[in-house]
Amino acid sequence: MNEIHFEVTSKLDKRVYVTKSRWELIIKTKHLEMEGKEKEVKGTLTNPDEIRQSVSDDSVYLYYKNYGRLLVSVVVKHKNGDGFIITAYYTDRIKEGKQFYKAK
Repeated sequence: MNEIHFEVTSKLDKRVYVTKSRWELIIKTKHLEMEGKEKEVKGTLTNPDEIRQSVSDDSVYLYYKNYGRLLVSVVVKHKNGDGFIITAYYTDRIKEGKQFYKAK
């Protein structure tokens, strides 16, 4: 079993975690700009501006939070009451999908 890098309880009251190896893949291969951005990822999960359900997989949720001119998007697969981070990145737009939550 891979060691947990961090975990939080998301706005949807789910335990969401990322393993050390998955986080390394994200920050070293996929989205290098996320290195050192654990605080922003945790904040996006616990206090998002919006959460959308993926159009291609109804167990995947996209959490968004505005950080200045860009949004942080955290993609989470919810499974068996928990969730694990698939990826996280900066974006300038919210993807299509069913709006699951929107901050007031």
